[in-house]
Amino acid sequence: MTPSDNMEKEAPGRKEREWLDRLVAESLAKQEQWMDRIAEKLGRRRLAEPPVRPFRGAPDFWQQHASSREETIRTFIAHFQAAGGRVVKAGTMDGALDLLAEEIRRRHAKRVIIAGQPELRVLKETAAEAEVTVWNEAGAAGSRDAIAKAAEADIGVIIADYAVAATGSIVVASSPAKGRSVSLLPPALFAVVPVSRLKSRLGEVFADFDGMPGGGGLPAGIHFISGPSRSADIENDLTIGVHGPGEVLAVLVEDAAD
Repeated sequence: MTPSDNMEKEAPGRKEREWLDRLVAESLAKQEQWMDRIAEKLGRRRLAEPPVRPFRGAPDFWQQHASSREETIRTFIAHFQAAGGRVVKAGTMDGALDLLAEEIRRRHAKRVIIAGQPELRVLKETAAEAEVTVWNEAGAAGSRDAIAKAAEADIGVIIADYAVAATGSIVVASSPAKGRSVSLLPPALFAVVPVSRLKSRLGEVFADFDGMPGGGGLPAGIHFISGPSRSADIENDLTIGVHGPGEVLAVLVEDAAD
């Protein structure tokens, strides 16, 4: 094969690249013309450079708030209940767990799954009428057996990582001991919320997650739960509990060690 034969075989490839380059150039030129026409219609000058951004992330004023502890609690309760959730108060963690055990007994729940948080393990004794499964004891965390247990449970119980008053949200970060299935699969979710973890605004929670070392420590999932799961079709027919629990109970604990 001669050099001229090689050139003839390569020529079609070069022609195709040249043709594609020409199409790209024409497309970009039309895009510029289109943007120019929009700017002209709006009576504005097109920006040639991106605007200067003096800060990254949430601005400092998002952290500024003057609400008292009592006002923050009232705001959370009002917003959480407005979203369809239910809130009760307990003075201590022991009182909260007794309240949860009574709720489980009152509902005649047959199966309960709890996160692998040490404080919750007492429910295995106090809610003895129900079959209580600990998430990270049902085989490997995240295994099919553990997920199946969560799907079969009547109630899931967790201790929230945070709560946000402004949005009426419970914040749950997944971990090997606290799989997301515990809070998402059962039809009812009971969440213990220490008041010390109650924040006024979302920015305060984001700042704590941003502060995790190297970013590699971020959990696999961070879930903001604002009342029961709600879904509506195009005709606005509202359905509760399709994509998550249809009932959410938050137990605010005034005196809980963190």
